[in-house]
Amino acid sequence: MAFCSAVVAAARPPARSTQRAQHPREMRHARRPERRLEHSKAAPAAPKLTQEDLETFLDGFVPMQLERDDIAGAVICVVKDGKVVLEKGYGFADMQKRTPVTPDATLFRPGSISKTFTWTAVMQLEEQGKINLDRNIENYLDFKIRPWFGVPITMKDLMTHTPGFEESYKDLFVGNASDLEPLIVYLPTHLPREIFPPGTTPAYSNYGAALAGYIVQRISDMPFDDYVEKNILQPLGMNHSTFRQPLPANLAPLMSQGYDRASGKPKGFEYVQAWPAGSLSTTADDMSRWMIAQLQNGKYEKAQILQPETAELMHSRAWTNMPGLNGGDYGFYEMSRNGQRVIGHGGDTQWFHSLMGLMLDANVGFFVSYNSAGKGQDSAPEALWEHFVDRYFPYTPPAAERPQNSGEDIRKVVGKYWSSRRSQTNIMAVAAAFDQPKVTANSDGTISVGGMTDFAGNPEHFEEIAPMLFREVHGQDRVGFFRGVDGRMRLATDFPFRVGQRVPPLKDGSANFIVIESAMAIFLLMLVFWPLAAILRHHYGKRLELAKQYRILRGWVRFVCAVDLAFLTLFAEWVSLAQNNLALLSSSFGGKLHALQALGVVGVAGAGLVLYHCIYSWGTRSLWIWTRIWNTLLLLACAGYVFFVFNWHMLNFHLNY
Repeated sequence: MAFCSAVVAAARPPARSTQRAQHPREMRHARRPERRLEHSKAAPAAPKLTQEDLETFLDGFVPMQLERDDIAGAVICVVKDGKVVLEKGYGFADMQKRTPVTPDATLFRPGSISKTFTWTAVMQLEEQGKINLDRNIENYLDFKIRPWFGVPITMKDLMTHTPGFEESYKDLFVGNASDLEPLIVYLPTHLPREIFPPGTTPAYSNYGAALAGYIVQRISDMPFDDYVEKNILQPLGMNHSTFRQPLPANLAPLMSQGYDRASGKPKGFEYVQAWPAGSLSTTADDMSRWMIAQLQNGKYEKAQILQPETAELMHSRAWTNMPGLNGGDYGFYEMSRNGQRVIGHGGDTQWFHSLMGLMLDANVGFFVSYNSAGKGQDSAPEALWEHFVDRYFPYTPPAAERPQNSGEDIRKVVGKYWSSRRSQTNIMAVAAAFDQPKVTANSDGTISVGGMTDFAGNPEHFEEIAPMLFREVHGQDRVGFFRGVDGRMRLATDFPFRVGQRVPPLKDGSANFIVIESAMAIFLLMLVFWPLAAILRHHYGKRLELAKQYRILRGWVRFVCAVDLAFLTLFAEWVSLAQNNLALLSSSFGGKLHALQALGVVGVAGAGLVLYHCIYSWGTRSLWIWTRIWNTLLLLACAGYVFFVFNWHMLNFHLNY
């Protein structure tokens, strides 16, 4: 059970046709409705979005969040019509020193919201004619990317998270600034394998965003950090923002501490190796400038970082999984809610959790960042965002009739799915074994999706409102189902950069769980019964009469059982500890991982010895029948062990995971 628990925790960090969406100039932790908006006739009156009302609302909501969820601090800014409505900090940037959070002088790490700066840099070069979004990115690189499916990757694929890469964990974060490598060193040596043809399947990729940042660096002939500062941060007056690691001397004292929980110890500054994907440090005041510039199509005061047509392109839909659900834009993704068209981005580091929403039609921007995950397991940004939108843009979803064949549709979609954002060919593939949400049919004619719950932790119920499109009962969350390019059923949510795929039979997590836990139980019993049987024989004065060859074989079988147990236990321990110890996911740990894998190889080789031991025992008539049966169970346990470690690539000695 410890093995399963460790893997489940690690899995944490949600078809389209093969035709790609057309370029608009050529005619482009969220779960929200699509841009084809439905307006309610019964929406209640909303309070005006004023500084006074907003501050009253936030003062009643955020301190309660911090106290309830054990969060140290938060910072929030809201803009409307090109002006700041409110910027405010709550709680503490340093719990021990009791340093309060301030909106203009406390730096937070907004995580993947950093990507919107990287994508904006790409679009700046696109409007200058230096980058073609539909061109093979190898034209902009100085290293090769193996085309596993014979299809080139384009910049548009990177921006819509459809390059086909499997998930990448290794060196995503590093423990110290001295461990950071230049992008030209990191990217070629950490290139993930493609597991989907480019342009066919969304699988959110930090590596892909880092790759885009490197292309910006090469095309501009300027270090990425310098480019962003010169062409984005400085023109917007974002003087307290940087991608640099470690922080510049003038900004380092302003950095908030990061926490797992406020009641725990501070964790220290996080170093992001794939820094174009998530290394921004910024203040709420600077983020207000960023949101205003995006809402005003690239313009902030006298600065124009994008031409209006380029900004409109960037904010337009470039990807969708199916009609009725949110799509992905050129770097942003749609998170529409309450009849409002919204684009934005979420962001999570280990300790900071953030969300940015841009309500384009209402000209409203919302940013929040927390410096702790807390007891809510990083759901605080989404909770505040939803309550904000519900307050100032109230909405009642329109009634919908269930299709007549709803029951048949439900039968088609029930089953297990695994996320397209997964490791599949490397040693971290095992994380996907226990991250397989199940779609179940409820007695009331609705479905539930494993892991999709309300803020109270209750499973959401979804009713069908259109063919293969389901909406939360009395809510707005949606899920849909469609056939992918492989012809198999896929599960889509309102987060467009990930889909669920039907789990192949050999990858079924429950079945694999039964196999490996049963094997471990048999190995453990073998080792426990060894001294126990000896004690009983000594107590009753019985001598074990066995042939010498069989005694030797039996000793080696026990050794194999011990090796198998040790490998599985240590592997699970590595996966579990790596969540809070970045050094265990770094290149420096590679030698120890290889040593661990060598132990696993010994266990696999030992299966042959167990096979011989089993055959020998059945050929020895003097042995008790139950001894032979037990030896057969040992053989089956070893077979299960071999199946499991190979099925999940745990002995892949190419440590690019």
